[in-house]
Amino acid sequence: MALLGGIALAILWAIIVPNLPDITGLKDIRLEVPLRVYSADNKLMGIFGERRRIPVKYEELPKKLINAFIAGEDARFFVHPGIDYQGLTRAAFQLIRTGEKTQGGSTITQQLARNFYLSSEKTYLRKIREIFLAIKIENAFTKEEILTLYLNKIFLGHRAYGVGAAAEVYYGKTLHELSVAQAAMLAALPKAPSRINPISGPERALIRRNYVLSRMHQLDYLSEAEYQQAKNEKDRASYHGPSVELRAPYLAEMARSEAIQKLGKSAYTGGYSLHMTVNSKLQLAANLAIKTGLDNYDRRHGYRGAEASIDLAANDGPEQWREILQNYQEIAGLIPALVTEISDDLALVYLADGQTIGLDINSVSWARAYIDHDRREARPKQVGDVLQPGDVIRISRVAEITEASETPELNEENEGLESSESPVQTDTLGAGPQWRLAQLPAVEGALVSLNPLNGDILALVGGYDFQRSHFNRVTQSLRQPGSGFKPFVYSAALSAGITPATLINDAPVVFNDPLLEKTWKPQNYSEKFFGPTRLREAMIHSRNLVSIRLLREIGIGNARNYIARFGIDKNKLPQDLSMALGSGSLTPLSIARGYAVFANGGYLVDVRFVDRIENASGQVVYSPEHTRVCPDCISDEQTSEASPEEATVTEFKPLEISSINDEAVSTVSARTTENIRIGREILAPQIIPASNAWQMRSLMRDVIRFGTGRKALELKRNDLSGKTGTTNDQRDAWFSGYNSDIVTTVWVGFDDSGKLGGRETGGQAALPIWNDFMKTALIDSQDNYPQMADGLVKIKIDKETGLASKRTGKDIIDEYFEFDNLPDNEASDETDSENIDTTEEDDFEVF
Repeated sequence: MALLGGIALAILWAIIVPNLPDITGLKDIRLEVPLRVYSADNKLMGIFGERRRIPVKYEELPKKLINAFIAGEDARFFVHPGIDYQGLTRAAFQLIRTGEKTQGGSTITQQLARNFYLSSEKTYLRKIREIFLAIKIENAFTKEEILTLYLNKIFLGHRAYGVGAAAEVYYGKTLHELSVAQAAMLAALPKAPSRINPISGPERALIRRNYVLSRMHQLDYLSEAEYQQAKNEKDRASYHGPSVELRAPYLAEMARSEAIQKLGKSAYTGGYSLHMTVNSKLQLAANLAIKTGLDNYDRRHGYRGAEASIDLAANDGPEQWREILQNYQEIAGLIPALVTEISDDLALVYLADGQTIGLDINSVSWARAYIDHDRREARPKQVGDVLQPGDVIRISRVAEITEASETPELNEENEGLESSESPVQTDTLGAGPQWRLAQLPAVEGALVSLNPLNGDILALVGGYDFQRSHFNRVTQSLRQPGSGFKPFVYSAALSAGITPATLINDAPVVFNDPLLEKTWKPQNYSEKFFGPTRLREAMIHSRNLVSIRLLREIGIGNARNYIARFGIDKNKLPQDLSMALGSGSLTPLSIARGYAVFANGGYLVDVRFVDRIENASGQVVYSPEHTRVCPDCISDEQTSEASPEEATVTEFKPLEISSINDEAVSTVSARTTENIRIGREILAPQIIPASNAWQMRSLMRDVIRFGTGRKALELKRNDLSGKTGTTNDQRDAWFSGYNSDIVTTVWVGFDDSGKLGGRETGGQAALPIWNDFMKTALIDSQDNYPQMADGLVKIKIDKETGLASKRTGKDIIDEYFEFDNLPDNEASDETDSENIDTTEEDDFEVF
């Protein structure tokens, strides 16, 4: 029988072994590892892929975890040659005795062979192939290599592949943080991971865990005391999503899309790491600023009521309440809750985790009932004025919204601001966190911050919460920028020879346009007119009528072509004078990129959010070319080696004022540096002179010092410039501001373009968000206002006439001019100054 058995084994070996898969590939096996996205400072921002896997090396495997798998799966792993003869004998005896094939007898090496090369069907041929393949693997690999491959490959339920991912999925821990009992639970999963796991089948998983623990005790891996302690440990497994260190879902989604575009579907499985340009500190500040600002706006306009109301009589008890709350997810820290009881001074509120808390009148005092965007009901006097039993509401910890509670709110008449109450609330039911009634804001917002020297995105928030809406309002939302667009028009005017001291008449105008159903009568926000106004003063106070006359003077076609140099799509700009008031529809990102030109001295940088993509071995497989501002990088040597076209530096010619001509081509020339590269960097082209950019910085600095951006003074900086933006009927509120190191744009509005409210201007709704973010962004930044650009001179002028003056006094101020475009002085132009149009308010100029 032995001889016959040996002959049979030799025949099988001769037939099967030559047809076995080549196992040399195991040495370079590429496990399906998901895409991981990191910030510039290596904070994990997201994981993308169908399979969660965290590869680990043998040295990173805790001894208790190795012992648990050895005890549960293959006690003789370190001594057998790939197959366990004892286990096979037991399985064969069971087959002879019962006639049934049973699971078992497979070593870890056999399971590895099956997982990598064979199917899971139960046939004798597959089992024989598995045995021979296991022997072959054992001859080619060490035990440590085999165990490492097995523990990284094995499926352990809930999309977790490998022990590293399983520890995170079930316990939210690393392998070394697992207890003995938790390690045993992971070792209990390979038999039936989809059915027997601590989430889907906790009772059966616990039985299997205790079996593994008993085997560990029998094999002397655990003492009696350790065994009893582990056996009595309560399992607290629950599903844990990827351990994201930095929450920036809008950016992470942008990264995912970019990875798919560059790498294809392999991005999800190739173990790639995508490193972004975002700064984690600034991103956290942006997240908080948007949430706080939108919550503040929402409370200023009142409580819109419960999200739902249910019949408590038909849903009497915690089990039914919990089931109801399962339909509502926590969003941005706002927790769903159910009002179960109420009295005049207290409401009892049930949470999905079984906790009951109390809300007193201080907890709901802000919740004046919403009437419309400008009106609210009176302040509630008792809890019952706001809440009723059966209401499904949102609550938030007071610590998370303390700052919001101190923000000013609009009074009922909407004639001014009144200070909001800042209640001090105690948890009525005893010690613990303090709570307050909250609601999901209906309003939305966006923030994007760039490095103006290279276009890197430093922070981006595309909405109140990604879970609620995946729509990225920074990159996808086309909104009217309102007065935030005026700096581009003013820059065009400066290029055309208009100066900051030029007087433009701020007087009524009427437009008769056959394409419009009625005449257009634009006016200033204050609905007042101020007559002849210097350009600087018009920027400071955002005078609409001055901007319209300015655009009319330089020409719509000229202005559109000029503004296109800022990277703004000319096709999105209207071909009429309403463009002066920001009537075109643009994204916040395009506005921020345009403002970066003013911040960096006149250079157009490309926006970048991906720094590099690395493969599983850490090699860079993709690093995009990107622009950088470097005025001094074009050395004589580089210029001499460049082609004539590349080496030429064209002078900037003034924008010529002409009649309105949409086909007119701007005569502004750009510095030709597009083809000059330094490594992966492309020198950013200069699109406006440094003198123009500096003058615009000076104008917008005064917007903050004296005008609509005064709230930014709370930052106590001298180097900030910016511009508010508000559209008709306050449907969009903006603030864009910058210094030499950072540019940030904030937008607030409704997705359906609803009205924000009578006083919700850019300075009221958007600027506070900008301030909150910039407080963090500027912490490590020196206050450094740049020196006056070459080609400019400072001259004293009369602030009423804009003419150069040798006099002194309170009417004399400093102004900055191009050296070849100086103002007339008072003595020589006295007659001309008397000829300035001083149209009365009731005299309309018709265009």
